[in-house]
Amino acid sequence: MKLIVISGRSGSGKTIALHVLEDLGYDCIDGVPYRLLEQVVETLDPEHNKVAITLDIRNMPTAVDEIKNLVDSLQKKVELEIIYIDALSSELIRRYSETRRLHPLSKQKLSLSQALELESELLAPLKDLASFSIDTTALSVHNLNEHLKIYLKGSSKSELLIIFQSFGFKYSHPEDADYIFDVRFLPNPHWEEALKPYTGQDKVIQDYLNGFPLVKETITNIENLFLTWLPHLEQNNRNYVTIAIGCTGGKHRSVYVTEQIAARFKHKYKVQIEHKCLKG
Repeated sequence: MKLIVISGRSGSGKTIALHVLEDLGYDCIDGVPYRLLEQVVETLDPEHNKVAITLDIRNMPTAVDEIKNLVDSLQKKVELEIIYIDALSSELIRRYSETRRLHPLSKQKLSLSQALELESELLAPLKDLASFSIDTTALSVHNLNEHLKIYLKGSSKSELLIIFQSFGFKYSHPEDADYIFDVRFLPNPHWEEALKPYTGQDKVIQDYLNGFPLVKETITNIENLFLTWLPHLEQNNRNYVTIAIGCTGGKHRSVYVTEQIAARFKHKYKVQIEHKCLKG
């Protein structure tokens, strides 16, 4: 099992980092008390789990030896990585002034600058053990996402899932679609008596529609549109996009066009096909 511990001073971006790891498929837990951490690890599947937790001043031991002993113990049980996130004290003070949150050490009657200094001292042993450190002083949320993804998977691009849907306008259009295309202007097999019982997944319908240059041109135009757009969606940290193709009944044209376009993207992206109006 792989365990990533995210630590760092309050306000540096640990919660954002945890969300990035969640998007990458990690089971994420925010703020596990360190005394319970080993118990949590023991309850998880050692073969398949990827887990990320935050460990900060709210739930950390104060003694250096306790921190080192905890890390040593975890390393015997899991593949452990520590990511430490920090920023300049002046930037953390600015962030606190904007959010008006209280620092976790404020109950010790310290000023914010004193609390940040003490926090830095208490977390120093964990910082020294980190395999990766990030200074977020000048980073936007998007930049932090990129840094983490490049470190963890060698690329800042999200692993984009494209969901292709066919549907019929006579019923309803899918509410979860990001993009909707209307192909009711294409030749309709429904009006051919011999073709009516079939669907766009059947060869007889495929051969029929493939015989029209307009159908081929429409499929190519939609493909080219997303060949241009998808790289920008990836860079914008999108995890999935839903593209819906509709015809009148959702049985012939939309099914065929959906299948054809999806086939053109399968070599590069994760693709999922849903036919809203086909049974089974």
